[in-house]
Amino acid sequence: MKRILFITLLFLFGCSPTEPEDVSYYDLYCSEGYVELWVNYYDIETTTDLNIDDIQGMIPPHIECLENLTSLDLSDNQLTGEIPSSIGNLTNLTELRLHDNNLTGQIPPSLGSLTNLGGLYLYNNQLTGEIPPEVCDLIESNDLWNFEYEIFQGNYNLINTCE
Repeated sequence: MKRILFITLLFLFGCSPTEPEDVSYYDLYCSEGYVELWVNYYDIETTTDLNIDDIQGMIPPHIECLENLTSLDLSDNQLTGEIPSSIGNLTNLTELRLHDNNLTGQIPPSLGSLTNLGGLYLYNNQLTGEIPPEVCDLIESNDLWNFEYEIFQGNYNLINTCE
């Protein structure tokens, strides 16, 4: 509620909510002890497993507030836009499932920071470009078997640079 009031006041006084001078990104989205994602609120400290169905739109970058997540499953939805690089800050993730959506753009290099990852499922999206070297290193070091299916299936414009 405070965040909505704050943003409303920013608009009333002609300030841009995307570039507040005295308020950090963390203060706007993460400081209340919970984060709002797709009209639901999740406790920042205790949410470790997030599996959401029947959602659409973009993955909000402030999903990174859920720093204790070990499993993120947003598969089989109507998600669009790019995978936010902020997902790379969820360093406790052991499983990332974003498959069967309409995600576009390139795989962010920041996903290479997910060193605890045992499963990376990005298939059946519209991802393009080359797999970043950081992600190739992650695939190799974490022995993410069958990555050619789990990443490439249905992403016809994605280029395998992991060799």
